[in-house]
Amino acid sequence: MLNETDTLYYLRLAKDGDKDAKEKLLSENISLLKSILKRYLGKGVEYDDLYELACMGFLKAIAGFDERFGVRFSTYAVPMIAGEIKRFLRDDGSIKVSRAMKRAAREMNKFIEEYTTEHGEAPTVKEIAETFSLDEGEVVMTLGSSRMPLSIYEQSDYKDEKSVTLVDRLPAKDTQEDMIDKMLLKSAIERLPEREKKIVFLRYFRDMTQSEVAREIGVSQVQVSRIESRLIEQFKKALEG
Repeated sequence: MLNETDTLYYLRLAKDGDKDAKEKLLSENISLLKSILKRYLGKGVEYDDLYELACMGFLKAIAGFDERFGVRFSTYAVPMIAGEIKRFLRDDGSIKVSRAMKRAAREMNKFIEEYTTEHGEAPTVKEIAETFSLDEGEVVMTLGSSRMPLSIYEQSDYKDEKSVTLVDRLPAKDTQEDMIDKMLLKSAIERLPEREKKIVFLRYFRDMTQSEVAREIGVSQVQVSRIESRLIEQFKKALEG
């Protein structure tokens, strides 16, 4: 791939309408496009169509990039490329969650909130499964349909956990796809106000319950639950582009 200086040179030309510069940038970033689109294989869209969508997202990134952002072009381009593919999958109807599952997820989340308020900690998957007469696997799938996972690559900015990420605790080696995960999700979190960042950190990196987080930041458990639900929706919208 081009170094940053050459990338900026071709970006300036491309933004001025130089088609050869656009082609140069595209050809030098094919591996990046392929790394992103392979995440969406098996979603009912052909490889060639995914590649075309990735190229469209890449060209949009060229048009929208501003050197004043203070970030590498690839960091800016990855969410744009993925967003283009996700919008197509969403609008084309390839990714859907049934109304019944959405309703079940809402009921489970309501149960979790009430249980947590009463007992001071969240119920286990087994307890949820018993309450709703489901298998534990069905509970995980249902709850997963209503939640967008946070990045396991986001750096902590609090206390003794500074510069430590969840992925540091995993035995896997970093790959290009790992870096794409980081770029896709990090920007959604880093734009949050400090209090909301802290809630994300305590809930998903310290594995604290909503009640524990509430005591830590001086609000009620219900407030934490509402903030967390709102954040999840924000992350979904941000990651969908």
